[in-house]
Amino acid sequence: MIIFLKLGGSLITDKFKPNTALPATISRIAKEISSALNEGKNIKLVLGHGSGSFGHAAANEYGIGEVIDKETQWAGFQKVWSSARDLNNIVISILIKSGLPVISFPPSSAITAKNKKIVHWNTKPIERSIERKLIPLIFGDVIFDESRGGIILSTEALFRGLAEIIQPDLILLAGIEEGVWDDYRKKGKLLRTISPSSYQTIVPKITSSKASDVTGGMESKVKIMMELLEKHPDIQVRIFSGDRPGNVQKALQGEDVGTLLTSL
Repeated sequence: MIIFLKLGGSLITDKFKPNTALPATISRIAKEISSALNEGKNIKLVLGHGSGSFGHAAANEYGIGEVIDKETQWAGFQKVWSSARDLNNIVISILIKSGLPVISFPPSSAITAKNKKIVHWNTKPIERSIERKLIPLIFGDVIFDESRGGIILSTEALFRGLAEIIQPDLILLAGIEEGVWDDYRKKGKLLRTISPSSYQTIVPKITSSKASDVTGGMESKVKIMMELLEKHPDIQVRIFSGDRPGNVQKALQGEDVGTLLTSL
């Protein structure tokens, strides 16, 4: 079984404090991942993480978002890259200390895009690492774009692109929310399942996250994943809280946590 697991920026950083990681949370989740892999010997894992208070804070400071059309923004492009790398190094260090054989593949060095769509990605190293029982790690990063100069691609967008080459059985998006709420601001009702038939009715109620998120927050996550499911109906997606101890391990072991996105 191939599983893509994202550790959201809101989960592994304090999104209200620039450049503030949460090492205790990352360490706990690393242990949960390790336990799940030890029990589920057939799991092949691809890890991803968001940029949280690292990349998003820098992006807002320099006005980096949908397009780079000013010379002054390229300094910001580099700053976002540097911030994302800083967080990635923290995550790598903690995961390795927990015994996980991770190897990082920075998207900025391997991907080019056109109008926010990936047009080239050399994924062979990622594929080879999976074959060798290593755990490839990708993360939200800056990307050179032929139409827009430079953009930021979220981990969900990266998962969508990677799924065209390495089709997963399951995609897990772990954040701080219990799942997808029918009304984020009011926390009215937790949606247990989202299907194509129900998606259109809930779109107006799904709003972005409270903290700064240049990649669109919950609304964008759900949209990208539903687009992926339309093309690959055999994939299932879960959006759930990794902040609740034990949930990451449960999700990896196939238990019912959070909100299930399905093509059925």
